[in-house]
Amino acid sequence: MSILENTISPGSAAYRANRDGMLGLIDRMRALEERTRAASAAAKDRFHKRGQLLPRERVALVLDPGAPFIELSTLAGYMFDVSDPDKSVPGGGVIAGIGFVSGIRCMVSANDSGIDAGALQPYGLDKTIRVQELALENKLPYVQLVESAGANLLRYRVEDFVRGGNIFRNLARLSAAGLPVVTVTHGSSTAGGAYQTGLSDYIVMVRGRTRAFLAGPPLLKAATGEIATEEELGGAEMHTQVSGLGDYLAEDDRDALRIAREIMAALEWERPGRASAEYKPPRYDQDELLGIMPMDHKRSVDMKQVIARIVDDSDFTEMAPNYGPATVCGHARIEGQTIGIITNNGPLDPAGANKATHFIQACCQTRTPLLYLNNTTGYMVGKAYEEAGMIKHGSKMIQAVTSATVPQITIYCGASFGAGNYGMCGRGFHPRFCFSWPNAKTAVMGGEQAAETMAIVTEAAAARRGKPVEKEKLDGMKAQIVGVFDGQMDVFSTSARVLDDGVIDPRDTRAVLSEVLAICREGDARSPQRMQFSVARP
Repeated sequence: MSILENTISPGSAAYRANRDGMLGLIDRMRALEERTRAASAAAKDRFHKRGQLLPRERVALVLDPGAPFIELSTLAGYMFDVSDPDKSVPGGGVIAGIGFVSGIRCMVSANDSGIDAGALQPYGLDKTIRVQELALENKLPYVQLVESAGANLLRYRVEDFVRGGNIFRNLARLSAAGLPVVTVTHGSSTAGGAYQTGLSDYIVMVRGRTRAFLAGPPLLKAATGEIATEEELGGAEMHTQVSGLGDYLAEDDRDALRIAREIMAALEWERPGRASAEYKPPRYDQDELLGIMPMDHKRSVDMKQVIARIVDDSDFTEMAPNYGPATVCGHARIEGQTIGIITNNGPLDPAGANKATHFIQACCQTRTPLLYLNNTTGYMVGKAYEEAGMIKHGSKMIQAVTSATVPQITIYCGASFGAGNYGMCGRGFHPRFCFSWPNAKTAVMGGEQAAETMAIVTEAAAARRGKPVEKEKLDGMKAQIVGVFDGQMDVFSTSARVLDDGVIDPRDTRAVLSEVLAICREGDARSPQRMQFSVARP
């Protein structure tokens, strides 16, 4: 056993400052999530008056009570709907996450129709495509609860229309991969959105509420002169009795969700069990994760103290601790599940990159999933490091990350700058899951470094022209650059752009990792031959 020793001093001023800073960021995140829930819940009276459930009530009823549910990308679109941080409603107009329906682990996605009638919000498209990709990669059945006014025409962009085809392509891919797509169409499913319903394996419609048509009555009249009511054109009774689009006719939302659960219950699909291996919890309090990371990314951190609070028995077998020591690699378990961990106690140097490459390849050999705990300002620069082959060794590490044959999970714990973001399996390298802590920062470099770099370049260019640079203009340029970088590097900006799968409280890290490791294990064990399924109609 290699038990990590505790070096944290919870009574120190530095620890308390870190903890206060982290709690403040968590409070801000939770407040934004609550704002979205409140905005949707404001439609409660309207929904209940017409006999409907709110979107989050639907999600709660379709999920198994008491079972784990990992909600994804809750900050998507923050400040892209409106630029006022006090008025922006994040979430992208979509509620999505991984949970259990009738004992089957599924991806569940629901239009948040309590907000703008379910119209897709900024970055809602990116969020939907991402959760579909997660379902495909992890071989998860897809349950979608549809009620949407479609695209927000006031914010129409042709690129969103074209890229929106990915949603329908992915639904077809899910079905083709043997992953059932079960859809409850609670309300409107119009125009292109009608294919969200049509491209499903099992379709439940609600009497008097479901509307599915390629052109609604106004457009139909404008285009052809034909007059028809919504019910005649695309109601639930017509589609379940005449067109054949709908498979099941429900009396109301509750009945529809009951049918969806019965469909899932009838699937011949392996129900996951918990790992039987016995394990011990970490020796140190997970609450102490709040005070480890400084708010200033330039301050050093011992990431082994993070590892000690998320792995079983705080037992971590480190590989080559004296070679490239700023790069930490080693083996551990999380709730009995083996994992290889790579993290940073400083920039990546040639030895550290070389060690990480070796470790990634060794984990692939033994089919051990990899966890990247990002906390690096990047690869080392300078004459000595260039001579030592920094580019070569960094490139080998990036190649190893790209070519890895095991699930890779990334958590942004601190800084993730420059090519270090790539070498530590940043979002661009398609980790199986990617989460952020509230303090994380992601950028090509720090704002101050970017500003100073451009100042040097500007002064050199002026010198070549024989013209001086006014200090006032130079200072203004530097301030502008710092503002641009600082305004995009924190998680409230990156997660808004769906550059991760969500922001998590550090105290939840072990629980989240346990779930996603189980998801990866189950998905990888589900071979194409084992993905055949049958269903008995309820």
